[in-house]
Amino acid sequence: MLDRLGTSLKDAVKKLAGKTVVDRAAVEELVRDLQRALIQADVNVRLVMQLSEAIKKRALEEQPPKGMTVREHVLRIVYQELVRLVGSAGEVKLEPQVILMAGLQGSGKTTTTAKLARYFQRKGLRVAVICADTFRPGAFDQLNTLCSRIHVPCFGNPGEKDALKIVREGLKSLSSAEVIIIDTQGRHALESDLIREIIDIQAIASAQHRWLVIDAALGQQAAEQARKFHEAISIDGVIITKMDGTAKGGGALSAVAETRSGIVFIGSGETIDDLERFDPDGFISRLLGMGDLKALVEKAEETLAAAEVDVNAMLRGKFSLRDMYNQLEAVTRMGPLKQIMSMLPLGNMEIPEDAYDITSTKMQRYRIIMDSMTAAEMDDPSVIGSSRIQRIARGAGASPEEVRELLRYYKMMKRALKGVRGGQGRFNMQRMLKKFGGGT
Repeated sequence: MLDRLGTSLKDAVKKLAGKTVVDRAAVEELVRDLQRALIQADVNVRLVMQLSEAIKKRALEEQPPKGMTVREHVLRIVYQELVRLVGSAGEVKLEPQVILMAGLQGSGKTTTTAKLARYFQRKGLRVAVICADTFRPGAFDQLNTLCSRIHVPCFGNPGEKDALKIVREGLKSLSSAEVIIIDTQGRHALESDLIREIIDIQAIASAQHRWLVIDAALGQQAAEQARKFHEAISIDGVIITKMDGTAKGGGALSAVAETRSGIVFIGSGETIDDLERFDPDGFISRLLGMGDLKALVEKAEETLAAAEVDVNAMLRGKFSLRDMYNQLEAVTRMGPLKQIMSMLPLGNMEIPEDAYDITSTKMQRYRIIMDSMTAAEMDDPSVIGSSRIQRIARGAGASPEEVRELLRYYKMMKRALKGVRGGQGRFNMQRMLKKFGGGT
């Protein structure tokens, strides 16, 4: 959904950017293109028409701020109104808390609970999970397996049918944890007996946050579920899952935003790290091809620290093969390359789908080749001549050409870092963010 919607929005914006004159006709054409893109993404027609009217009115009546062209002004309005459409982000605090997870059966709630535990764990908090789903066979086994992979305690009792008892015992048993996440039974918002149970669980747990997990495939129907759950336990945040696999994601996103239940996270992948903090500005920036540097920096800071990559040293010009090896390890930990690239401001540059897979495979090959190098070669690649290339290739089960390709890649990376050190990219980025983000 995001790929298709992002491509359609970028095409609409690109068409406007290519016009010599931005007049009423150009604005109306842009609005029609935006309407088509959003309706195809299942966004409610009424919301689309409200957005269209707001963009048209502002674009034709507001004067551009000083130093901004009419074209930039119109694009800025599009950006601001799209941010308004997806609503505000729900609050997430890095402090001791209890979080109650609610949601429909099949929404991905149990997997999301483990992903959430991983999120807080990576932020340095002691996390534990309680499995209060006494209905679904294998619920505890699934959650316990996911939690054990990331070394997070998971409390539960598959033989106990009283969810309230499990929660009471779990809270007592896990009292040393800073963040406790309670996974509850999947239920429909209209099933009164199950809603009663979650109200009782909330009475016992006094959870600071009640987060609703919603499958993006629900589309516009997500609004009714969010409202009903909110009436029961005062939902203060929504997590939308499976955003990578449905054409209805735009409907779910806008429907939830309309209920004023802030979106806290978006799930868009299979791995335990594929849970992303929702930020309206960053989300729309990525859809428009402007990247999301804030999210990328946050993700990189966590990962690079774990991989012992000295960014400052590299920017000062000290960049060895050992640094590059650590970098490749860090990129692998950061998640799918496609996700990382979406956070970079690539404008309207389209990257072929198969390029991501090829790059991931190459990174793995490069690491194997570097494992065949000596410490001296890793620290000073300039010593690697033809005889050493032959030896490294034999040790890695690679061809000499692959080793040369790695060395060329290393030189290209080193040149790129020199360019970053020049600061030109940073200046342009600040200018762009100031123009588009200012005044929202």
